[in-house]
Amino acid sequence: MLIRVGEARTASIDLVLAGLLSSVAGALNAAGFLIAGSFTANMTGNISAFADYLANGASLIALSFAGLVLAFICGAGCAAFAIQTGEQRKFRAIYALAIVAEALILLAFGAVFLIAPDADAEARLLVILSFVMGLQNAVTTMISQARVRTTHVSGMATDIGIELAALSGPKHARKTARDKLLLHSLTLACFAIGGLCGVILFKMVGFWIFVIAALILLLIALPEALRARHKNAP
Repeated sequence: MLIRVGEARTASIDLVLAGLLSSVAGALNAAGFLIAGSFTANMTGNISAFADYLANGASLIALSFAGLVLAFICGAGCAAFAIQTGEQRKFRAIYALAIVAEALILLAFGAVFLIAPDADAEARLLVILSFVMGLQNAVTTMISQARVRTTHVSGMATDIGIELAALSGPKHARKTARDKLLLHSLTLACFAIGGLCGVILFKMVGFWIFVIAALILLLIALPEALRARHKNAP
């Protein structure tokens, strides 16, 4: 799931990756909204909010939304740089280790918020979540050659509409459209289900949700990293 890249991946591998990681992303996105009133996976909304607040003279609030977008870009950039470096060195575990890094970031800051919460915790949390959302989306995009994007809901909804239209097209295009429709529909559904579970879980356990999300990511990524290292072994 986090070893094969591009055309070496099967449709079922992409489905499993999309389902698992979009569920986690949906849960984190929902929890961030409950805590601080902002979505950390919704860069379209954050850019719109930036423009709206800036036009109305609320410069500081506008800059806070711009900061979330910047954090998302930084997360994607860090993941992309690490992956490119790993691929140049033929290090097959790099994708799995990038998800491990996401988990460790969530685990560390979740622990900090649990142990010593303060007045600035909400603002820091939004930045951290935006960073890890960008990181995760870059990993899934690069490993699947842009077939899987776990936080890009607007793009997935657009693709679903396009693929529905393609089902009425030529016969040779219909199978491809059905495969893509299944993938994007599953991703969208899992993101929504993850959001629902995230709300319920946050109301039950509070900031522990970030520790739980980190442990789930570790369960997904660590076995893959170990498998990749074993395959690289002489």
